[in-house]
Amino acid sequence: MAGKSQWAAGRLVPLVKLAIFTFLVPCSVTLWLPYTLYRDFRLQKIEPGAATLVAIPLISLGAAGYLWCALDFAFVGRGTPAPIDHPKVLVVQGLYRYVRNPMYISVGLVLLAESLLFRSRALMLYMLAWWVIVHLFVILYEEPTLRHKFGASYEEYCGSVRRWIPRLSLKRTGSSLAGGPR
Repeated sequence: MAGKSQWAAGRLVPLVKLAIFTFLVPCSVTLWLPYTLYRDFRLQKIEPGAATLVAIPLISLGAAGYLWCALDFAFVGRGTPAPIDHPKVLVVQGLYRYVRNPMYISVGLVLLAESLLFRSRALMLYMLAWWVIVHLFVILYEEPTLRHKFGASYEEYCGSVRRWIPRLSLKRTGSSLAGGPR
């Protein structure tokens, strides 16, 4: 019985930490801040049209991408996206095989979709400002921290996988970093 409870705790604790982080950060960035800053963030303002037909799949894609990456952080990396509980293992599988920052891209897709859905220049400017801040955070803090923590493994990963724009085909290296299991 103790084995089952340890297994459950090993699954439950990462999910609870991930839920708390998701509520505090991505939900704040994609829901609370846009709603607070731009009062035009109201569901009754959604009108049928091409922008809505593009926005809804983008929101779904962004949310699914975030969830996939977050679960990889919790169960493969044994941590969360939060700098105070970062992964203990370098995550190079799932969407991380194609691009180094799929979680940020996923959140950016949700913000872009919201600006289209609500036809809001203010939300588009918010998304662009958010993107600049994230890019600076990645190059000034995240990448140097990961280089320090993971060393040659992270360097090899950076050489195989682009920061923002996915490769159309995976670059094969001597290890399984970029290509994952073959």
